[in-house]
Amino acid sequence: MANQAEMLEIGKISPAIFEQLIFPRLGAKNDKILVGPQHGVDVGIVEIGNKAVSFTTDPVFIVPEYGWERAAWFALHIIASDSVTSGLRPKFLSIDLNLPMSMTRQQLETTWEIIHKECEKLGIAVITGHTARYENCNYPMVGGATMVGVGELTEYVTPRFAKAGDKIIITKGPAIEATGIFATMFPALIEKQFSAAFSKKAEKIFYMMSVVEDALTAITVGVRDNGVSAMHDVRYPGAAFMRLPRRRVWARA
Repeated sequence: MANQAEMLEIGKISPAIFEQLIFPRLGAKNDKILVGPQHGVDVGIVEIGNKAVSFTTDPVFIVPEYGWERAAWFALHIIASDSVTSGLRPKFLSIDLNLPMSMTRQQLETTWEIIHKECEKLGIAVITGHTARYENCNYPMVGGATMVGVGELTEYVTPRFAKAGDKIIITKGPAIEATGIFATMFPALIEKQFSAAFSKKAEKIFYMMSVVEDALTAITVGVRDNGVSAMHDVRYPGAAFMRLPRRRVWARA
């Protein structure tokens, strides 16, 4: 039909497809949902036992070309970075690994050791999962994961708390992800064009892609009308953090 949006060839579905196909069909109604599905919003929040509980789901995104340790770090921090934009500290991880047949024991061991260590650093407990090797599974999408955050009902933030007049603050600068990935994928090219020292410096930007520390630091000033009103881990140039005298919204490019 002419009024129906077409599917994109690649990448996330458009707002129109979301509104037409996904949003009208969300299963059972539940009055404990505080923040439900929205296009472009990474975190859902529900009330459980008088607590705010956040849920974030992402692919497990492993790129072997980054090197296995960096790839595993990246995969975990993609999920954690989405989770912390709720303002709630991530606590639990459920993870499904659908591994390619080409993955070796050593590669899996390295990958999982890094995921374990990063979870340990962040205070995140792995509570359940599924791990198997299958035909027709391939990098970079090798499964999916859900991260759960827990906090008080007054502690979470969401885009609806942002208001006209808030100011935008970028915590690290534009194009951090693009720079970090490019430097990691093409170090020889960058070294040839610039220098070995420049290439090494550019590669270090890779580990700036996580916004976990940024978000957890931002909320220490307060939330909603007394501080941060909404957060997003923006991965493109021009991302932001808004603020009024006693209101802020935070995000990262």
